[in-house]
Amino acid sequence: MREPTEPARIYFSGLRAEHGYLSNFWPAPITLKGVVWPTAEHYFQAQKFVGTAHEEAIRQTPSPMIAARMGRSRARPLRPDWDAVKERIMLDALRAKFTQHPDLSARLRATGDALLIEHRARDAYWGDGSDGHGLNRLGALLMRVRGEL
Repeated sequence: MREPTEPARIYFSGLRAEHGYLSNFWPAPITLKGVVWPTAEHYFQAQKFVGTAHEEAIRQTPSPMIAARMGRSRARPLRPDWDAVKERIMLDALRAKFTQHPDLSARLRATGDALLIEHRARDAYWGDGSDGHGLNRLGALLMRVRGEL
């Protein structure tokens, strides 16, 4: 009798790595809410301030790193329902990215049934955290989108 095999694991963390396209920083513009967003990161961070001037300011930033920095700054008033809606917003961004870019969709589907893990030592919510035991919610949502494709 054979032992069941564990699925392959794909770790991603930067744009230059083999699976960098899984990052929200990947330069793949998406259209959501009738507007073009330079990256999924721009969209995600801007939604923390939906309906305010901060939303548009983040959309117009020249890089996803700046968008992330602006979105993480608590100098701006975070929407009160953020914790309740952040995963739906991330899912919307990922669906847009992988349905609006057929090349990225094909690459995501080609990962098969591999576990997708965002390797981020300083992020135990979206990534795997410093000890590998983080929630990896970004990886889980990517796998959900992969299943939908």
